[in-house]
Amino acid sequence: MKRALPVLVLTVAGLIPVWRYTPSAPKPAVAEPAPAPSVSTSPGGTVRVVAGPTVDTEKGPVQVEVTLDGDRISAVRMLRQPDHPQTTAAVPVLIEETLQAQSADVDTVSGATVTSDGYRESLQAALDAQGS
Repeated sequence: MKRALPVLVLTVAGLIPVWRYTPSAPKPAVAEPAPAPSVSTSPGGTVRVVAGPTVDTEKGPVQVEVTLDGDRISAVRMLRQPDHPQTTAAVPVLIEETLQAQSADVDTVSGATVTSDGYRESLQAALDAQGS
């Protein structure tokens, strides 16, 4: 019984900061307007390179550049991405899924949810800017 009182007091003292903690309000994602697409002509048709807007996420900014050959997505490149190990691992998966789906309708990569959301938002804005 001699130990019960100090344990109880220390437990309450340790829980007080947890009860008083109030998380900060989440920052809304801010998207900049997409720049005008650049167009170049190739023997196979029209190739357009469109950069999506920079999307600010809680992990850092995300910006996508998409290369379109006609109506097909031929390449995707990350112009800006958070400097985080999960993001680095997720980017090739997101790009591969985009090339397979030929749209911004790709699955979220586990462990990189925030980056996946920013990627989809920037990619969709780039696709919308070029008229797909």
